[in-house]
Amino acid sequence: QVQLVESGGGLVQPGGSLRLSCAASGTISSIYTMAWYRQAPGKQREWVATLTSGGNVNYGDSVKGRFTLSRDNDNAKNTVYLQMNNLEPEDTAVYYCKRWQPGRDYWGQGTQVTVSS
Repeated sequence: QVQLVESGGGLVQPGGSLRLSCAASGTISSIYTMAWYRQAPGKQREWVATLTSGGNVNYGDSVKGRFTLSRDNDNAKNTVYLQMNNLEPEDTAVYYCKRWQPGRDYWGQGTQVTVSS
């Protein structure tokens, strides 16, 4: 079993920045992907970015160039970070962290990001 704990959400003005964290604990596999998704009110859940255990990162078109997904250099921390810059009101959503390991997906509880003046 794997537990994911997200943090870092909040209220920010348009053009501002936030950094989300997702820490994994439990039965950790060295083969994994870590991803962020988001869901705005009344909309379907949207994929934001994915990082693989090999270090590859991919981004959704709506966040490319503004968001950066990275992982802690200390592998024992099993933590990834989503740096979000130049935030727009359209980025307002609950952000969810997802970890895939062979066999199943694990989801975090979500953290609210609100971009508003």
